[in-house]
Amino acid sequence: MQFEDEVLSRIAEHGYRGRIVSICHLRELREEIEARNVQGQFDKGYYKDCVAWFDFRVPDSLKEAKSIIVVAVPRPQTKLTFTFNGETREVTLPPTYLGYGETRKKVESLLSDMLGKKGYRIESTKIPLKLLAARSGLSSYGRNNVCYVEGIGSFLELVAVYTDMPCSKESWQEARMMERCNNCYACRKKCPTGAIGCDRFLLHTERCLVYHNEKKGDVPFPDWINPSWHNCIIGCLLCQRVCPQNKHLLEWYEENAEFSEDETEKLLKGVPREKLPSETAEKLRRLNLLDSVSIFPRNLGVFFRKT
Repeated sequence: MQFEDEVLSRIAEHGYRGRIVSICHLRELREEIEARNVQGQFDKGYYKDCVAWFDFRVPDSLKEAKSIIVVAVPRPQTKLTFTFNGETREVTLPPTYLGYGETRKKVESLLSDMLGKKGYRIESTKIPLKLLAARSGLSSYGRNNVCYVEGIGSFLELVAVYTDMPCSKESWQEARMMERCNNCYACRKKCPTGAIGCDRFLLHTERCLVYHNEKKGDVPFPDWINPSWHNCIIGCLLCQRVCPQNKHLLEWYEENAEFSEDETEKLLKGVPREKLPSETAEKLRRLNLLDSVSIFPRNLGVFFRKT
């Protein structure tokens, strides 16, 4: 067994999926993103907030990088319970938020240990992971532009690293949509904002709930967004939960957190993180939401608007 195959096999033993591609494809990723921008496919605000930070330069610390390893890690949903004025609301935190940084570090540590035994090194990346996963053959796109991996669905987190390990074989391809999507429009019908359009495959990100509720807390929701459309404390799962590819994942919750009347009130009032009770702050830190407390008055407020 070649070492590349051994690496992918070890990744699979952890319940993950992975692919290895040549560093030469980094240029293709950059050109595809740039072309979409030149063609006006990106909303200007979305490009500035979510695309412009990509960096397609190989880091100086690993100039001799020869390949990129991309890994898909299955991730569960998290159920959050808030109580305010005697009313209790259960709100979901999507799979990609809880422990995002910890998952990345865990995968990087795993790869560093494996490759280090052969004298190879790794470095982190700042590249479009969904596009990389699709072009590498690791994933396919759903009609909703979400990344789907065979046997995992879309409840996952992607991690990629540069490495100086050579890549002798790969499955680089054009990005493709899942065959099952050809005659399925469940996600388009479920999306209340019209983000999954009929005019093109690329998502209209400027209409996606995820784009708007990930903004800083002092940015209000546009007037055209109906409060009843919200379903997560941050992000959105409407199109993913209705997808047949995820039907086996709908009840997959591995974390729960409850917030008392007092805690919920403080979050709704926008009490800054340094003034929150230590127990509340620790709860939010565990949920990877401590740095996002400013969004709670807006994002959580929609669930208690009637109250």
